[in-house]
Amino acid sequence: MDSLQKQDLRRPKIHRAAQGAPYQPPTLASLQRLLWVRQSAMLNHINEVWPGLFLGDAYAARDKSKLTQLGITHIVNAAAGKFQVDTGAKFYRGMSLEYYGIEADDNPFFDLSVYFLPVARYIRAALSLPQGRVLVHCAMGVSRSATLVLAFLMIYENMTLVEAIQMVQAHRNICPNSGFLRQLQVLDNRLGQETRRL
Repeated sequence: MDSLQKQDLRRPKIHRAAQGAPYQPPTLASLQRLLWVRQSAMLNHINEVWPGLFLGDAYAARDKSKLTQLGITHIVNAAAGKFQVDTGAKFYRGMSLEYYGIEADDNPFFDLSVYFLPVARYIRAALSLPQGRVLVHCAMGVSRSATLVLAFLMIYENMTLVEAIQMVQAHRNICPNSGFLRQLQVLDNRLGQETRRL
C-alpha cells in the first residue's frame, strides 16, 4: 500500500457529487453480509465481470482453447507457484499472451495489498490495448483473484468497495477472505480520504 502515490488514489469529485452525506466505509460485517446475501445465479469457470476483464479459476487458466476463443491477451495468476496453479509463461508458450504471476496464499494473514497497484496498472495497460482482454484467476476464482479485480475497479474505475463488489457479483459469485476484505477496506478508506482532500 505504501507504493500508492497520491495521483493513484484520487477519485473524481463528480463521483460523489450527487450524494448528500459523505461516504461511510462499510464495516467488515456489512461486507460479509453483502457477499453472502447477494449471490448471482451461477459460478462458471470464467466470467466477464467488466468489459474485457475476466475472472476465473484454475480450470479456465489451463483451458488454452477457451482462452483463445475468448481472445485473452493477458493473464494474471494470483495463485502462482509450484504447489498452487503452476502454469507460468512456459505453459502458454506458442500463444500470443502475456503472463503475470503472483505467489499469493488464500490466507487472511497474507498481505495481498502490496500487489493492488502493480496488478491494477497491469490490467489497465492491457485493457488500454485495442484488443486487450485480461483473465485474472486463482484456484477457485473467488478470493485472491476477486480481491485483485475489486482493487482494480476501485483504483482505476473510481468505484467504492461496495460498488466494486456489486459490479463483480452481478456476473460471478465471489468471497474474498476476511483478511483480504480488511485490506480492501483500507484501500477504500484511503481512496475516500484522497477524494475529500481534493
